[in-house]
Amino acid sequence: MKVRIGEGASDDEANAIARALATHLRTDVSVHVGDGDDPVAEATTPADAYPIEDDLEPGEREAALRAEIEDILGGGPEKYKERLPEQGKLFVRDRLDLWFGDDESELKFEDGKFAAFDEWHPDSPEFEDEDPGNRLPGDGLLTGAAEFEGRDLHFMANDFTVKAGSMARLGVEKFLRMQQRALKSGRPVLYLMDSSGGRIDQQSGFFANREGIGKYYYNHSMLSGYVPQICVLYGPCIAGAAYTPVFADFTIMVEEMSAMAIASPRMVKMVTGEEISMQDLGGPEVHAEHSGSADLVARDEEHARELVSDLLTYLPNKAGEKPPRSEPKPPKFSPEGIDELIPESPNRAYDVLDLIERIADAESVFEIKSAYGSEIVTAFVRIDGRPVGVVANQPTERSGAIFPDAAEKAAEFIWTCDAYEIPLLYLCDTPGFMAGSQVEKDAILEKGKKFIYATSSATVPKQTVVVRKAYGAGIYAMGGPAYDPESVIGLPSGEIGIMGPEAAINAVYRNKLDAIEDPEERKKRTEELREEYRRDIDIHRMASEVVVDEIVPPSDLRRELVNRFEFYADVQKELPDKKHGTVL
Repeated sequence: MKVRIGEGASDDEANAIARALATHLRTDVSVHVGDGDDPVAEATTPADAYPIEDDLEPGEREAALRAEIEDILGGGPEKYKERLPEQGKLFVRDRLDLWFGDDESELKFEDGKFAAFDEWHPDSPEFEDEDPGNRLPGDGLLTGAAEFEGRDLHFMANDFTVKAGSMARLGVEKFLRMQQRALKSGRPVLYLMDSSGGRIDQQSGFFANREGIGKYYYNHSMLSGYVPQICVLYGPCIAGAAYTPVFADFTIMVEEMSAMAIASPRMVKMVTGEEISMQDLGGPEVHAEHSGSADLVARDEEHARELVSDLLTYLPNKAGEKPPRSEPKPPKFSPEGIDELIPESPNRAYDVLDLIERIADAESVFEIKSAYGSEIVTAFVRIDGRPVGVVANQPTERSGAIFPDAAEKAAEFIWTCDAYEIPLLYLCDTPGFMAGSQVEKDAILEKGKKFIYATSSATVPKQTVVVRKAYGAGIYAMGGPAYDPESVIGLPSGEIGIMGPEAAINAVYRNKLDAIEDPEERKKRTEELREEYRRDIDIHRMASEVVVDEIVPPSDLRRELVNRFEFYADVQKELPDKKHGTVL
């Protein structure tokens, strides 16, 4: 609305007129003074001008609907809610309050509250006989969208008070829709799982259908590497329910509460005769230390939320986006201590986490699968505020030799980092892949192949540091010169060779040394040969032959990595034009 006022009006008067008219007439106003073409003052309708009061208000229909919603929010039968505290777990609605009830989080909306309404609610026209034990609000599965710590995401949550969180036709439909919407929105998915599996007595409605429970895992596969999928387990997830956590990118189990297994202890006993508890069959210890299916273990529900909150700070919303950067911090310990930290003897142990703490920003080291394949450390860190995935040999665990579980863990971590545009840092200090009959039975070649394949196929920026030992095929898996890293840099303690000096001397000179009868002479000659071999594999020889790009003073390592990750942040790499590789 354009308003003209007389000449001589002040700017303050024009502004007051604009604001008053905009508020009173509820329209945008521009005020012109005299014959001027340009407005002297402008105002828009203030937000508090609406709504306009009238005589209309909510009626009986809305009151009835609100009462129905309140009933639905109450969950399943009261007797099952009363058992939750002794199980150490929250009612699902309280759980959602925990996740989405603070200043930076909000449950935006929920889908399908009225699922299965006709089967149990007295207000339904289909309702016949009330059965307090047959409450099915939401069909036992909640889905919707939320803001979590400033990030929008999709969520699902089982209601354990409804048929032990079991899955049936309408709950399955809600789950599938949530996944399909995530494919369209490109936002992360949070699964809060507490399910006994499918409702066996209703399986014809959802088990093998084209759009049934089997489609969960198809959708998981389509979402894999497209948006982060994070699963938190709050109870025993059996059979079909157990596949969601293993398909997720990250799985968090809760101590003395979580479990997952392909079959329940009762079914195991029936099939195999074995008597076993749920925790011994598939509890956190089993999956964190032995199967590798659990990435993190939480102390309780609150700790699980904290872990997910931290984890998301390293991840983008979807593939193709850069992960979020944070304010840089100096490392927890000074990089000037790195040289003294690394022993001169290649066989003396040190904790590689101490090295990482001198490279990474303070309070940014977030280890994944710490109890599984512990010969390798996999961790998210920030370097100058930039999320980086670290793959580091751990000399305190079997000298950092690469065992099958460690190889598998590293391969999966590299694959995940590559999917979500997280640069990689390899800290190499390994005698190589472990040898022996047991590791052959444990598939060292198959799992080692996956490790090397993941390193070969990753197209994110990669930096490799030869910290100390880089023997055998270990340097291949750990991002060596042949594996297209942006840089390979060495510390003065570094060595690169087919094998270590002791093994090499034994392999090449054993017969000649055994022929020396004088023990002192044999010992002296052995030491001479060892030193000759060590000179051949020393990092200075490797730099002289340009096998490595640079030798870096240990105190400068962090600054060197900051500069290299910054310089190569947008590097472009192409894989051969093919459908996909054959290594899984």
